[in-house]
Amino acid sequence: MKIGLFFGSFNPIHIGHLTVANMVYEMTDLHQIWFVVSPQNPFKKNKTLLHEFDRLDLVNAAIKDDYHFKAHDIEFSLPRPSYTINTMAHFNSRYADHEFKLIIGEDNLVQFTKWKNHQEILNQHGIIIYPRKNNNEPPSINHDNVEWISAPLLDISASQIRQMLREGKVPKYLVPEEVLKLIELKKYYA
Repeated sequence: MKIGLFFGSFNPIHIGHLTVANMVYEMTDLHQIWFVVSPQNPFKKNKTLLHEFDRLDLVNAAIKDDYHFKAHDIEFSLPRPSYTINTMAHFNSRYADHEFKLIIGEDNLVQFTKWKNHQEILNQHGIIIYPRKNNNEPPSINHDNVEWISAPLLDISASQIRQMLREGKVPKYLVPEEVLKLIELKKYYA
């Protein structure tokens, strides 16, 4: 089975994440997209980061009716900060019969060469890149295991959604309805 790994803090998951995941699924030969909820991104220090299990619950609420999507908590039990190459090694050992590809946004190419063992990720797994709104031209990446997809540019940010929630505003249509219900019930980001 071919699996696309979509890493993120998903703080919270929103329609931009879901749109990208669906476009990658529809435009590639992947069988499933796994949302890998990251406890801590090595490049981000976020004081507004919701607890990892709460973010996992939000992802599960968002994708519950999509059989080709799955939420994964593999990084919760790994040393922190989480490095993609280590997580992928755990996926390889746990699911030896699966083939994994990394899904990243075009904006991540700026940092990609700083990732731990980035060349190994390219050589052993490959990456699928989706476009992101970017003022600067991202570095090009030339490798047989790189696939670019065309997806709509949605300028939605989780920080914008968190700000709205702190201000008592409702980010309706920016997050799935089930996610919004859970956020309101648990008073996340208030």
